[in-house]
Amino acid sequence: MEILAPAGNEQSLIAAVRSGADAVYLGTGAFNARRNADNFKDNALADAVNYCHGRGVKVYVTLNTLIRDEELPAFLTAAREVAQAGPDGVIVQDLAVVRVLKTICPDLPLVGSTQMSVHNAAGVKALEDLGFARVVLARELTLEEIRKIRSTTKAELEVFIHGALCMSVSGMCYYSAMMGERSGNRGLCAQPCRLNSSCNGRPYALSLKDMSFITRVRDLAAAGVCSVKIEGRMKRPEYVAAAVTAVKAALNGEQPDMATLQAVFSRSGFTDGYLTGKRNVRMFGVRTVEDAAASKTVLGRLAELYRREYPGVPVDLSLTVGDDVLSLTAADEAGNVAQAAAPIRRADMAPLTEDIARRNLGKTGGTPFTVRSCRVDLPEGLPVPGSVVNGLRREALDQLLEMRSRGNGYALHAMAAPETAPRSPGNQTLRLRFERAEQAFFPPEAEAVILPLEEIERHPELLAESTPLWAELPQLVWPLEEQTVLERLLALKEKGLTDAVAGNVCELVLAQQAGLTVHGGPTLNISNTLSLETYEAMGLADATLSFELPLKMGARLGGEKPRGILGYGRFPIMQFRACPARGEQGCGGCEGRPELVDRKGVVFPMICHDRRYTTLLNSVPLYLGDKSLPPFDFVTLYFTTEDRKTCQQVCEGYRKVAAPWFDRTSGLAFRTLL
Repeated sequence: MEILAPAGNEQSLIAAVRSGADAVYLGTGAFNARRNADNFKDNALADAVNYCHGRGVKVYVTLNTLIRDEELPAFLTAAREVAQAGPDGVIVQDLAVVRVLKTICPDLPLVGSTQMSVHNAAGVKALEDLGFARVVLARELTLEEIRKIRSTTKAELEVFIHGALCMSVSGMCYYSAMMGERSGNRGLCAQPCRLNSSCNGRPYALSLKDMSFITRVRDLAAAGVCSVKIEGRMKRPEYVAAAVTAVKAALNGEQPDMATLQAVFSRSGFTDGYLTGKRNVRMFGVRTVEDAAASKTVLGRLAELYRREYPGVPVDLSLTVGDDVLSLTAADEAGNVAQAAAPIRRADMAPLTEDIARRNLGKTGGTPFTVRSCRVDLPEGLPVPGSVVNGLRREALDQLLEMRSRGNGYALHAMAAPETAPRSPGNQTLRLRFERAEQAFFPPEAEAVILPLEEIERHPELLAESTPLWAELPQLVWPLEEQTVLERLLALKEKGLTDAVAGNVCELVLAQQAGLTVHGGPTLNISNTLSLETYEAMGLADATLSFELPLKMGARLGGEKPRGILGYGRFPIMQFRACPARGEQGCGGCEGRPELVDRKGVVFPMICHDRRYTTLLNSVPLYLGDKSLPPFDFVTLYFTTEDRKTCQQVCEGYRKVAAPWFDRTSGLAFRTLL
């Protein structure tokens, strides 16, 4: 199993490699989900890749943020630089990035970022079809669910094993963007979840402890996971070294030093609640004064873990004599061969024996090499001092390291930033999305009414309405639910359902398997023309653009299929699998509509989805009915907590371009989001 370590800067990179990591992941100066890390800019990226490859360590580069059309020229430059550096893979989120990399460098392996929210087999299969070699699974999965995914998919599976947990499923969080115009999907999350929000009287209700599945690493290996990933590109090198050392110990069947790991960094300890399925209040914690004090006691000791080179590269040595020359050959598993030679000067000294030669050749400490085999072929009585053998060893291994560290980039193909012509929309239509059937009404001017799948199951008679009724798939479909959801869709299709709305690539696949026309929801995070076109090629009939995309940018997107925006609604800004409303007694008497209160007293409603996951809604609804908007093909009014009368009033107000009579936000429609 591969141990994959974070490298936010050069010091952490060295700590990871010298502690025995099999691979590292790192970012460039832009387009990565940790833009505030030091990262590896300009020539530093190629140097980092060469340093790692020389020592037998793989490198994965993160290009895992959402991009926009005007950023494509800069992204093309960055992508070429990454490909020329020769990493072992690129971690991506945006399907536009996939299209660019497949065009300019088809041999570069792709890794699906956790920002893609892939949490079931359908999602993994979708990425397989797009050419991904590996998928980083959502952190919220149980061990049983990981096994289920492995049993039906072929791509390599990577999981996080240690480090900070996002409160929301990654890629589905818009909290930082809404609160501070710093998008986590664009690499600038401000971590507002770590501030003191309360729920049911419990403080810091959005702050989870750090995860740690280190003691279960062998179970993950048995489940078919090929790579375990340590979170922490913003952490100190001592943290990286301690985490890598602990994972190695656990893989070797030894007891990992979890006490030291907790001392170097934790938030009131660790949690394995997701892997075990014990998603309760004990998953939550904050960084305390005591936690910070504990780290100071171990930092100096941890620096010893990466003071010297890690001997991770096996080498085969052969020492021979010919024509009064002593020769040493050093070969590695990649086929590199280095040679060093020294003339034999007859001297009055003790002869070089095979035992002495082997002992001197084995002194590889301070290098990244370890002797796998050693062949010594010497005549008896050879008058050569052992120091000559030491010199040959140093020279040959230096040559070998230099050979291994040479850059080996990928072949590049030409690609210019595409010139996109904005699509001219037709007559703008209206779509109404309701949370509950009792809210719903079916005005003749509406193109469609959208209800959650379970609501249509409860009220199948609504399929007979003259206005088309579409099913909104659950935002999260866990692996053990996939077949059931597919069967439910097929059953509704028999009753007349023809269309579905999917907010994730996983659900897109399920809807297509059911033979439904699929419409893309706003949480597909479509932010550019290439992404939109890729989803069109995957079968989307149309798409709602990313909530984070300013309207002027959205109106300029190319592509052929209709696209729309949200015009009203409390937008879902987080999706939880560990519900912050749960207490010591679990759900207790909760009726599925708890509230979160932030440190300023602002109230955020929540909606529980049959105890499978919980959605955090924005504190006030978006309303664009009185704004001058660029033309789009359709606008969706997204109703959640409103009663039916309010839904009707909002719809009428939007139709009449009325000013709002309630507190509202314009969301991110007119902001310049970082």
